[in-house]
Amino acid sequence: MTAPLILIVDSNRSNLEHLTQQLVEEGYATAGASSLEEMDNAIEEHESIKLALIDLTGFDDSIWERCDRMHEARTPFIVIMSQRSPVLQRDSMKHGAACLLVKPLGVKELIEHIHAVLGD
Repeated sequence: MTAPLILIVDSNRSNLEHLTQQLVEEGYATAGASSLEEMDNAIEEHESIKLALIDLTGFDDSIWERCDRMHEARTPFIVIMSQRSPVLQRDSMKHGAACLLVKPLGVKELIEHIHAVLGD
């Protein structure tokens, strides 16, 4: 069985690499994007994306257009934010987020959410 492909979107390359390593160790395949352009390319190139992890830090409001595209394509995504914000929570849900997580994240917590969203 092929490992589910998870798109990781994080403007901080170090965090992107760290999260990629953790998910690969858990048996997931990953694609990464540290810019909106890279996210666009990944969405176009990888039709088999099963889930996206989107860290909002460092992105402007145009990130929501990408979230809308993912939602329309029925690709679930988890929004990660640096602090709890009612506005970001509302916007995340409005654009189709499967769930919201606030940093710092523990690997175990993140994996549990991934399993819940993917249903595995």
